[in-house]
Amino acid sequence: MTVSTLNRRSFFQKLGKAMPHGAGEQGQAGEKLNPFRISDQELPLVPPPTTTISLSGGLEPYNGPWDVDQATHLLRRICFGVKKADLDLLLGMTVDEAVSHVLNTSLPQTKPVYNYFEDTDPNNPYDYEEPNLQLGETWVTEPYDFNGDAEGYRIQSFRGWWLEQMVNQGASILEKLTLFWHNHFATQTASYFNGKGCYQHNELLRSKALGNFKEMTKAVTLDPLMLIYLNGVYNTKWAPDENYARELQELFTIGKDNPDHYTEEDVVAAARVLTGWKIDYEKATMWYYAVDHDNTDKQFSAFYNNTVIPGNVNAEVELDALLDMIFAKNEVAEYLCRKLYRWFVYYHIDATTEANVIQPLAQIFRSGGYEIQPVLETLLKSTHFFDAVNKGCYIKTPVDIVIGTLRSFNLGIPSQTYWDDFEMKYFLTDMLIGQQMVPGDPPNVAGWQAFRQVPLYYRMWVNSTTVRRRNEYLALLFSPFIATSDDNRLQIIPVDFAAQMSNPYDPVVMIDDMVKILLPQPLSDNKKWLLKNILLSGQSSDSYWTIAWSDYVNDPSNDMYYSIVNTRLTNMLAYMLLLPEYQLA
Repeated sequence: MTVSTLNRRSFFQKLGKAMPHGAGEQGQAGEKLNPFRISDQELPLVPPPTTTISLSGGLEPYNGPWDVDQATHLLRRICFGVKKADLDLLLGMTVDEAVSHVLNTSLPQTKPVYNYFEDTDPNNPYDYEEPNLQLGETWVTEPYDFNGDAEGYRIQSFRGWWLEQMVNQGASILEKLTLFWHNHFATQTASYFNGKGCYQHNELLRSKALGNFKEMTKAVTLDPLMLIYLNGVYNTKWAPDENYARELQELFTIGKDNPDHYTEEDVVAAARVLTGWKIDYEKATMWYYAVDHDNTDKQFSAFYNNTVIPGNVNAEVELDALLDMIFAKNEVAEYLCRKLYRWFVYYHIDATTEANVIQPLAQIFRSGGYEIQPVLETLLKSTHFFDAVNKGCYIKTPVDIVIGTLRSFNLGIPSQTYWDDFEMKYFLTDMLIGQQMVPGDPPNVAGWQAFRQVPLYYRMWVNSTTVRRRNEYLALLFSPFIATSDDNRLQIIPVDFAAQMSNPYDPVVMIDDMVKILLPQPLSDNKKWLLKNILLSGQSSDSYWTIAWSDYVNDPSNDMYYSIVNTRLTNMLAYMLLLPEYQLA
């Protein structure tokens, strides 16, 4: 089999030569923001938190008020950003109806991964095209390209498609939950330089996102991307590889929350169970090679009640027995419920939360046969979830900043041509690289530090580098510089955002409405006064804004009227997005 000589580094260096306008902003010491600067370096350390928050409430159904505060809190936790249309939709429902709606994951995807490249396209700066496809056709059924550049472009095409799913999501938990499972069963695109394999792995996670966790674990175990990433393809009876067997227990199921856990001997025995699985690199499929499977008995420790898994020439029988043994442990349900809690509620779990929330959720998880949906439904409908102290209590992820901001301002990914579409998604990828969270490439098998680093957790997202990159991105969105052409720009239009508010003629009401959508907590009177002062350009009377807005509404084609309101809204909203409160969810 001939293997491509094109490696990840050389591909990214080649692709990084062209970028949309605005993505080439200068960094420190003239540093160019280089796309695909994806590395395995962890986030730098930050000071520990000075205080902790003790959360109250249990899993009893929430029966308090259902208004903007509660609905926006739900949307921030299960979506990226808050869209006014989604907020209005949920406010027309009860709490139970709203949670049931957001747990609907059977939503149509906007479009498949498709081919951006045609050598004759004048917009294409690369001497490349998909050999068997027309422009715009999907490549997901194409064979692996051993001798060309296709796989690198396909991987970025896949990543752009994934970002598009996030931007275009409705009021549904699917995208944030898919990202949760990607962080939980962490893999890296570069480990298997195969676009189809990366796409199929993502489809596996999203198709099982609210299904059965045990079934998902088995499917991920045999998934080609995971088999490559954690050396499953090299695991044979002649040379057992313990990599996946260790992470299966330590990171994916049992965890190490309790001092009494599996032993090194259990890792070795599990590795022997998992021998014999291979992949067809070209087709991105899994197959079983019985000659490499260790079909002798496997003895486990007292932690697993001294279980013996009988050897079998059918490795899948042994795999099922291994998962049955692991999932019989209470630790599995507790570990997963803690991870779900930290993703959707808060990172700190005190003794009260452990007793009133985690343990009851774990019991629901176990008794329900490890079905995921009942656990999340119970959590999202609970009094604990809607406690006021849970609102705005953790720092937004970079994906929340990059994708959530687009969604809150009703921005899609502009694409006059296929190449425009590719470049815009390329720009968003670069913004995520600068903020150190790139879907498809977490730093290692443990996922991103912010979801696991005790005691810092979400504080890991904020450091001298990432804060600058966050603010650069937010500032660029108010500028005309993110563009592939004069007709293809990614830019916030403040007047369109303001027009959605309940009464844009009244600056006080309009600012209140905007704060509720964009910020997770109320602002002080002083900060509201400052925002209004920016909007009024220092004028003392609210009527200044009311007249300006009325003039624009009555004659929207008048450039002067438009410029007056849009400029003042731009200044105010740009300032609002730089407030510390905007960094919270």
